[in-house]
Amino acid sequence: MGATSHRVIFLWFLLLSDVSAHYSHRNQTNIGPTFPSLIDATTEELETGLERGFFTSCDLVNAYIARIQEVNSTLHVVTEINPDALNIAAELDAERANGTTRGPLHGIPILIKGNIGTADKMSTTAGSFALLGATLPRDSAVATKLRQAGVVILGKTNLSQWANFRSNNSTNGWSAYGGQTTGAYYPQQDPSGSSSGSGVASSIGLALATLGSETSGSILSPSEVNNLVGIKPSVGLTSRALVIPISERQDTVGPMARTVRDAAYLLQAIAGKDSDDNYTLAQPFESPPDYVGACNYSSLRGKRIGIPRNVITPGEGDGPVLAAFEKAIQIIQRAGAKIVDNVNITEFALDRYLNSNASLIVLEADFISDLPRNYLSKLITNPNNVRNLVDVRNFTQTFHPEQYPDRDTAVWDEALDLGFDNTSPQFWAAYQENLEIAGRQGLLGVLANYSLDALILPTHYSPGLPALIGTPVVTVPLGKSPANSTVVYNERGTLAESAPNIPFGLSFIGPAWSEASLIGFAYAYEQRTMVRKQIQPYIKAQVELADIVSARKIGVKRF
Repeated sequence: MGATSHRVIFLWFLLLSDVSAHYSHRNQTNIGPTFPSLIDATTEELETGLERGFFTSCDLVNAYIARIQEVNSTLHVVTEINPDALNIAAELDAERANGTTRGPLHGIPILIKGNIGTADKMSTTAGSFALLGATLPRDSAVATKLRQAGVVILGKTNLSQWANFRSNNSTNGWSAYGGQTTGAYYPQQDPSGSSSGSGVASSIGLALATLGSETSGSILSPSEVNNLVGIKPSVGLTSRALVIPISERQDTVGPMARTVRDAAYLLQAIAGKDSDDNYTLAQPFESPPDYVGACNYSSLRGKRIGIPRNVITPGEGDGPVLAAFEKAIQIIQRAGAKIVDNVNITEFALDRYLNSNASLIVLEADFISDLPRNYLSKLITNPNNVRNLVDVRNFTQTFHPEQYPDRDTAVWDEALDLGFDNTSPQFWAAYQENLEIAGRQGLLGVLANYSLDALILPTHYSPGLPALIGTPVVTVPLGKSPANSTVVYNERGTLAESAPNIPFGLSFIGPAWSEASLIGFAYAYEQRTMVRKQIQPYIKAQVELADIVSARKIGVKRF
């Protein structure tokens, strides 16, 4: 963001300081309405305020932009703000004034991950300068659905470059284009990845919620450490068309939000079939289920919930997580569920899961094929003429801001050294191994053999097996590291991987297309615990809706 923007924001903050001094309540204007604090605001609170005319979509956009500007120089969360956001918000305000609303997300700002394609004035880079300036013929399918739902796409969030699929020695949340994202619960907190910026932004109220993408852990893990609800949908529930890919077999796009209900609203908006992604055509329903309606306090009553204990392999510092997990089991039991313990995957599946390279072979071979076919070939302008992985690697290794060789290209080197792509029989053997160890001998076998409705695990242990077979997981806040936790930094010494106050989560895991059930279970647990409210970030944005509305009423309308 340029120097001019910072000067405008600085002057605007001086004005806000004068405005705020005239009001006794931070979230109340002199005309009466009390506004929700944006770090906690829900879909329904924002929708109600818009309906009653307490504030406008333009007010929301201005508030969130100001909040981004407050913290972005510290956390490096947002790579760019949509220059059309205010105009879009004004159009949506006009629709509302004329009696037209597109749904519960009408006029509400959302941030999306920087690998989700948009055909507007923003860049879609996956954090790489190789794609800066490249343009698309149309929006990605999920961006199209957001716009159809009345969402204001406010901007794009930073991510682990190429969705954490470039280097063996980089860091979570770093990209050449966006710099190093850090979490808000401890100084220099590792934000996890690859949906790093989406996790941090949603957690501290820089938008109502965000979209992330996952291949293996990239929604669940940053949701966990950023005190969020994250929904990793079944592969094929949300379209990946014009989302920069890793693997057609594992990639999925999903919401990261502060409450289960908010995540359900966002999933409702983006789910559905898309002719440009044939995996979505396998959905067993013509229209997606009612995910918001699935948020039922009694959802756990009478359900059989299993615990595959042998997937939990405790490490140093896991004691607080495991203790909180045992308490969560008791809460779920008291909610009426039947806990079926030690429903373990087979020893063969566990050994192959921990020691086989089949899962990496699938990702590498898919990436070689999917990147050019499903994305690079679709570009209508391609300034750096990157047509395949070899081109992308050559650019990365010769363009200084990409920080090669300090941050290597080892993942790509290994992929290209395979000597085959996802059309090879060698690939197929690896993929079949994945299906066996996570399917019949893994999670799906356990679910079927014990007649279970879902499985639960600490989120740290939950992403890997569902990733191999494309099945859904919902994570909710479970707890946080205690105050006496040892601070442990990454190998570079730049990010705190463990430290006091860092959140951790609980995952509900099910078979394909079971999102409605998992959302219900997660909601029932969330409403009994409200863990998120017990964990506070060390850094918060201060601008609130009342400030924006008050400033507007004395003549400050936009930045």
